[in-house]
Amino acid sequence: MIQVTGFRKTYGSTVAVDDVSFEVRDGEIFGLIGPNGAGKTTTMECVEGLRTRDRGTISVLGLDPFRDVYKLQERIGVQLQEAQLQKRIKVKEAVHLWASLYRKAASEGDRLLEQLGLADKRNAWFMTLSGGQKQRLFIVLALINDPEVVFLDELTTGLDPQARRAIWELVRGIRDRGKTVFLTTHLMEEAERLCDRVAIIDHGRIIDIDSPERLVRRHCPERTVVLVTDDPVAEERFRAVPRVEGVTSGDGRITIRGNGEDLVTDVIHCLSENRIRVTNFRTILPTLEDVFLKLTGHSIRD
Repeated sequence: MIQVTGFRKTYGSTVAVDDVSFEVRDGEIFGLIGPNGAGKTTTMECVEGLRTRDRGTISVLGLDPFRDVYKLQERIGVQLQEAQLQKRIKVKEAVHLWASLYRKAASEGDRLLEQLGLADKRNAWFMTLSGGQKQRLFIVLALINDPEVVFLDELTTGLDPQARRAIWELVRGIRDRGKTVFLTTHLMEEAERLCDRVAIIDHGRIIDIDSPERLVRRHCPERTVVLVTDDPVAEERFRAVPRVEGVTSGDGRITIRGNGEDLVTDVIHCLSENRIRVTNFRTILPTLEDVFLKLTGHSIRD
């Protein structure tokens, strides 16, 4: 659906994106993740045809997004990172305006408002909507032309957790309707929850691309088990478990660190075989943010 090869974009002497290559497959949610200023929005805007590239090739649905921009606009939906409407435009007015631009029936916009839970806000002014409601409205506007590919740039930035999770469900619904979704985010939890595959970008370069699960498995195989027991020989038993690399204890709490997906299973087997009684047991698994920290040397929030 999207093919980017050797893409480069500069602003004067500043290199925003350099030698970026990736592809987005049909029917997937693909995420471009990285900290603020990493080059995510620049990449997306060039793929959308809003900016010109300096070098490389970009193809969206077989079209050049800059040369074939008008053909492409009919087939994609876009939600920009910073979007606004007139303060006193009503929700239904905005939706009907967008429908007319794409020569769609106004009823199509009304149907989307119903699906995205905005039917009761049809007569509300844009300025009276909450942050989550505005984002849902922008999703409606991005979907109104029944696009094949939907672009979502920092969709949930600034939203509270409840609104963010509601938007996530809407994005999954877009994918379930057979659409391809290309999104950018600096929220690692968002990428892990939503994306089939992600590309990690930092300082304008792609570091790695894969599913969140495989990225974590490849770069951060470490696992940690924390349990509470009063068994005096427990620590010694855990040190003998395969793949365990370290055991520390204090105040009855034992922390077991090791590598591999079977570590937790091996610890449970050890508990069972030695009849070790525990009063608390939890695992600590690495996340996509741990992967980013390991690959770049700094936190996603830096």
